[in-house]
Amino acid sequence: MTMPATPPSPPQAPRTPYEQPWQHGGGHDGLYASPIPVRTPGLGDAIASEWTKIRSVRSTMWTLGVMIVLLLGIGLLTAFAVSVSDAALEETSVLSLGFFGVLLGSICVITLGVLTIASEYGTGMIRTTLTACPSRSRMLIAKSVVFFLLAFAITTVTTGIVGVLQTALLDGATPDTGLWVRSTVGVGLYVATLGLLSLAVGALIRHSAGAITIMIALVLLPLVLAMFMFSPTLSGVQEALFEYSIPSQLGAMYDASMTASGPSGWEPLWIILGVTAVTMAGAFVALDRRDV
Repeated sequence: MTMPATPPSPPQAPRTPYEQPWQHGGGHDGLYASPIPVRTPGLGDAIASEWTKIRSVRSTMWTLGVMIVLLLGIGLLTAFAVSVSDAALEETSVLSLGFFGVLLGSICVITLGVLTIASEYGTGMIRTTLTACPSRSRMLIAKSVVFFLLAFAITTVTTGIVGVLQTALLDGATPDTGLWVRSTVGVGLYVATLGLLSLAVGALIRHSAGAITIMIALVLLPLVLAMFMFSPTLSGVQEALFEYSIPSQLGAMYDASMTASGPSGWEPLWIILGVTAVTMAGAFVALDRRDV
């Protein structure tokens, strides 16, 4: 008697690397059950990843190290030069002497802000970053949060130390509390926001040298152009460039603006915050619409 033919078994889907048969069983249908809990990564995980990256690369140590040296060195040298000369600080505060070091140190923050994201496009590391964190908006938020807090903390602490040393070196009167807060916390917020603007420009340009060049031109070019506008017909443009140039606005945080008019007090901080918010919105749109 002929036995009936056995129907062929349906083809099975290939197993993933986490669904291989286990030698001694375990899991359903003899599949390996991973003991590692599976969860969806969130913003906290992206921030932890970005913190690991920014503190482990040498560019962070070099740029922030140079910035600290500039703030301390130029601030103390300026105070020492004033102390040994006959110059007197009658109309300006002792804290205003820290302006020169902060202006040069801001170039380091600009550089680090651009490198935080543009360097990953240059090396191709951005593909690995987006593989680990597919949400591009979450990735940009995480980079922004880590960079801003780092730049703000370093700048605020260093400007505070410089202010104390300058006051002690010149035996000057202790400035009022409002000026102290604006010359430390306010300047720290301004410089960190300027660096955040650089990060947004780096996300838009995706090229380190190009983005750094654009940011340095944004800081210095308006002031340089205003200095060479000798025509009376351009006096209005010249005055606006002087008033709203970044060096003048940074000086206004110390009550030492280059002009008698223009932003004063905390106004420069609100201006740079508005410009940065618009640029950052453009960076979010560009990240979502452009390919890696």
